[in-house]
Amino acid sequence: MALSSRHEAIIAVLAGSGEVTVEDLAGRLGVSRETVRRDLARLETGGHLRRYHGGARPLASGPEAETEWPFAQRMAQNTAGKKRIALAARELFAPEDSLFIDTGSTTIAFAEALAARPSLMAITNSPRIAATLATNHSHKVFLLGGAYGADAGESLGPLALDQIGKFRARHAVLTIGAIDAHAVMDFDLQEAEVAKAMIERADRVTVLADHGKFERGAVFEVAPLARIHRLVTDLPPSEPMRRALAEAGVELIVAERD
Repeated sequence: MALSSRHEAIIAVLAGSGEVTVEDLAGRLGVSRETVRRDLARLETGGHLRRYHGGARPLASGPEAETEWPFAQRMAQNTAGKKRIALAARELFAPEDSLFIDTGSTTIAFAEALAARPSLMAITNSPRIAATLATNHSHKVFLLGGAYGADAGESLGPLALDQIGKFRARHAVLTIGAIDAHAVMDFDLQEAEVAKAMIERADRVTVLADHGKFERGAVFEVAPLARIHRLVTDLPPSEPMRRALAEAGVELIVAERD
């Protein structure tokens, strides 16, 4: 495939998926990962994309990626990686554990994996997650009410926050929109408020985030890294990000490949 054709193919993949890994591009284009990395470097220099460790994403509208794709599109992005995260995260919880679970494409995958585990108590603001977990009758599931957020199908606002305050859980399992060397963040104020409230009412915090969330910025801080106990992801972060996690005391769990 000629260089210009590869460039066009890479840009087309990014336009359709929002982000892509080096490994995925190498398979699609039939070239080595080193060739893909060189192509991505040239495309970044030309202002066509932004690289991150292990892949690339389209350029944001500002200096940092402070916007987020619609939820339906996020559900279709990196499904294999999110499934690996979900399966790895499932092994972290034991029968009789209690979990807050917020709404996100990765926590939906997590709920699908968790449904096979016995005797858990889950508190969630996602009707889809509640319905998925309730298929296992050994689980006790509490669905939070509130203002309905149609994009992700979730309960938000003061009523949801008030109900979170009535529970105390051993774990909070959260998705986030972005993570950098200082904090985990989200793009939506109401979603960030739900995550913060869950953190306040949980003993331990586990964040599920695929590689595309690393070294991004978002408007609303959810928690400093030091408040996070575990981070489960699908690909290793960059060395600076890895150091930041270690310095904050965050246990990094990279899901195994199939």
